[in-house]
Amino acid sequence: MVHSAYDSFQLIPNSSTRIDAIESYGSTLLLSCSDGSLRIYAPESSSGDQRSPLPEFYSQAPELKKEPYVLQRTINGFSKKPMVAMEVLHSRELLLSLSESIAFHRLPNLETLAVITKAKGANAYSWDDRRGFLCFARQKRVCIFRHDGGRGFVEVKDMGVPDTVKSMSWCGENICLGIRREYVILNATNGALTEVFPSGRIAAPLVVSLPSGELLLGKDNIGVFVDQNGKLLQEGRVCWSEPPAALVVEKPYAVGLLPRHIEIRSLRNPYPLIQTVVLRNVRRLHQSAHVITVVLDNSVYGLFPVPLGAQIVQLTASGNFEEALALCKLLPPEDSNLRAAKEQSIHIRYAHYLFENGSYEEAMEHFFASQVEINYVLSLYPSIILPKSTLIADPDTYMDIGGDGPALSRDSSGLSDDMEPSPSLVLDSEESSDLESRKMSHNTLMALIKFLQKKRFGVVERAAAEGTEEVVSDVVGNNFVSYGPGRPKKTTKGRTNAPIGSVARDTAAILDTALLQALLLTGQPSAALELLKGLNYCDAKICEEFLLERNQYVCLLELYKCNSMHREALKLLHRLVEESNSDNPPAELTQKFKPEMIIDYLKPICSTDPMLVLEFSMLVLEKCPTQTIELFLSGNIPADLVNSYLKQHAPNMQTTYLELMLAMNENSISGNLQNEMVQIYLSEVLDWYTDLNSQQKWDEKTFSPTRKKLLSTLESISGYNPEVLLKRLPPNALYEERAILLGKMNQHELALSIYVHKLNVPELALSYCDRVYESGLQYSAKSYGNIYLTLLQIYLNPRKTTKNFEKRINNLTSNQSPVVPKLGSGATKSRARLSRKIAEIEGAEMTRISQSGTDSGKSDGETDIDVAEEGTSTIMLDKVIDLLGRRWDRINGAQALRLLPRETKLKNLLPFLGPLLRKSSEAYRNFSIIKNLRESENLQVKDELFSQRKNTVKITGDSMCSLCNKKIGTSVFAVYPNGKTIVHFVCFRDSQNMKAVSKGSLLRKR
Repeated sequence: MVHSAYDSFQLIPNSSTRIDAIESYGSTLLLSCSDGSLRIYAPESSSGDQRSPLPEFYSQAPELKKEPYVLQRTINGFSKKPMVAMEVLHSRELLLSLSESIAFHRLPNLETLAVITKAKGANAYSWDDRRGFLCFARQKRVCIFRHDGGRGFVEVKDMGVPDTVKSMSWCGENICLGIRREYVILNATNGALTEVFPSGRIAAPLVVSLPSGELLLGKDNIGVFVDQNGKLLQEGRVCWSEPPAALVVEKPYAVGLLPRHIEIRSLRNPYPLIQTVVLRNVRRLHQSAHVITVVLDNSVYGLFPVPLGAQIVQLTASGNFEEALALCKLLPPEDSNLRAAKEQSIHIRYAHYLFENGSYEEAMEHFFASQVEINYVLSLYPSIILPKSTLIADPDTYMDIGGDGPALSRDSSGLSDDMEPSPSLVLDSEESSDLESRKMSHNTLMALIKFLQKKRFGVVERAAAEGTEEVVSDVVGNNFVSYGPGRPKKTTKGRTNAPIGSVARDTAAILDTALLQALLLTGQPSAALELLKGLNYCDAKICEEFLLERNQYVCLLELYKCNSMHREALKLLHRLVEESNSDNPPAELTQKFKPEMIIDYLKPICSTDPMLVLEFSMLVLEKCPTQTIELFLSGNIPADLVNSYLKQHAPNMQTTYLELMLAMNENSISGNLQNEMVQIYLSEVLDWYTDLNSQQKWDEKTFSPTRKKLLSTLESISGYNPEVLLKRLPPNALYEERAILLGKMNQHELALSIYVHKLNVPELALSYCDRVYESGLQYSAKSYGNIYLTLLQIYLNPRKTTKNFEKRINNLTSNQSPVVPKLGSGATKSRARLSRKIAEIEGAEMTRISQSGTDSGKSDGETDIDVAEEGTSTIMLDKVIDLLGRRWDRINGAQALRLLPRETKLKNLLPFLGPLLRKSSEAYRNFSIIKNLRESENLQVKDELFSQRKNTVKITGDSMCSLCNKKIGTSVFAVYPNGKTIVHFVCFRDSQNMKAVSKGSLLRKR
């Protein structure tokens, strides 16, 4: 579906001098040219008398018209130097111009109202229409003037800035300046400067004011939104494809002038690309009453806004899309069908006469004016191959158009008999061959190209409109178009695969096919390439044969691309790459084709045809591995699909792809891919281990690059299956990998046993405990503190921990779903319990430690420590003391002391008991203070209670109940806390019961 925010239209096709600045006043265009003149252009339909004054056009239409503009008036010597900018101040009917200085001219007579001489040499300005304030930048100064409402301007401020101002705009009461490589906010009252942020390194600063009062600041190819104070707004960023040279904001769109085209983006987050308008050598963008004017060197284009969705609604309702297109105004108006028939007949005859006499361009102009069908003109060029059409009339039928052609020429049109077909049309063979050669000469083809280019715009627009109409019809489920009763229905959306079934598209196909051949026959391959890059209807089969005959491979690739014949294009491109890289490249190859060109071609089709991308990317994967993998990543091709394809066709690149995926984002790679990557690493490591082991050179401390990757991957990711990997490990090697896998399975005792007894690296065991402990803190799991007690048991019982090691490993590998053992039952103990255990350490009351506290120090389901076996084991006491001294604050002191052998010397435990006792003593003192404070508070409350109870109540014979208003007498009474309200106890009890009943009924209603 064609979605256009703006329609591009050429307002002024060709100016004799270069255009420096442009402004609009109503429906007229004011152009300041390089010769210092001001040229006033008016719409062709409104030009009328060439001496008409300027206000007449303004009163006719307040906006620019979508039609060609003609020169209406020229004011020579309007400016002495090239014009920098012009702006119409509508509220004051003034024209502001910045050239040698800033001048104001009264509209519509353009008489000079005021000239600010101090603005001489100014390079930027900004006008505040609400307050009538003008600020401009000159060298390193910023001046502010105020319009006094009459004929003059009053200077308000003159302030200095650090450097030359490149761009500026009012932002409320302040001014935003783009200077050097940064943006600043200038306080218009006191001249204070506030830095906003640095500008880009490539493009110059660009300040654009938004209708809401906010600002859009350019930072290379990124547009940043800030408020009037320079603070960043959290509304995202506008990302242009290239740094824009100028910006125009017309809600809801932002139009940027880029080096190669004009880009239109939405101002709604995430600021998507709406439309690209390809215009070369654009110098300026200017906003003129909802129409954006585009200034080239010698021409002006207008971008006219199209309401979003209005085009589709109108087509769906009426079925006549041509009447909905504003671009149909390009066609000249016709008074009546009779007049059109007469003019067509005269133009055709006169065009034949000029063509036969060698005035080819003039002949084509008359063919164009006659509105004759394109295939009739192309019948004069028999060497150009055209697609066949059943809907367009045969060219010979136009010879009899009007019926009474000869009589019309002599009697009605007033033309002489020389305009009739001359007898020279009957030629001999030599003259006929000479005529055929002249028909295909360079001049005749150039004339044909100009004719086709003039006709092309309207023809292609009509064809595109019918294509859009088919899409709309398919969307609404209505596959008919009311263009005519005999028109065939459309059932397909594709332009290339569906048969051409409309006059407009048949005409567009004939035009573009002929234009492509004519461009190449006149030696203009670059122009032919530009034709193919845009919207075109070239016949694929005819153009393919024509381009192959002339070895125009670049154009052929673009032909395949625009017709979505990607497979053919990639096959051709691969062949050209192979031939270019061969030792003897063919002579017809005028340029070198590189493998990167295949990657560049594949990028846009990643989302539409990923399998085709994978198929042809394999051809360049070996030569450009990095670029190809980046293609997979940037193209959003499913990772599982790429991995499967690489595994089948390029297994050596599979690891590289998975590593790059993991480096970008661990969450972007699924668990299956993580598991496969680890399996690849492990397979390489096992092969390496087998090779070294067969040579008896294996050493557990040897690390190959792949093994380092394996260890790092096992530690960093968690999506793989450790049980499956554990089964593949050899029984007497790769202990560090085994320890990591056991840790992932929460088999902490086995993992620590490997670090201590197999690898003999206690530091790794301590680091492992630290990781487990810190992860337990992250998830508030207190039981993870017992991991250090598990390590103590391994140090104190080396024989026991190694005795059942192999047996437990075999049990783990034999079970598909191993039960993850708990670290202990002490995780639910409260802080009071922990404090009491510390107190027990201080008092050496070991007998009070409960059996549950002892069990909480065990790990992985181990049973109680065998004291007899402990006594006969060779314990690692120095490691135990070192562990207690380094991690005393993370170990349960009572349980640790219980595990130590009785013969342990107290002085060796000083690094452990010293800080532990100091900490417990400090806690004891703190708790004692808290206890005393609470006791003091309790005494104060008791004293207050006693003082309240001392109050007395005197009951006399006149004392009355506050509820029933009866005397108290000798009845039991109750006194409210205020000490004054006295009630019968029975009344008090009844009132409390009534409150309870009413409260319960209220809850039931809710």
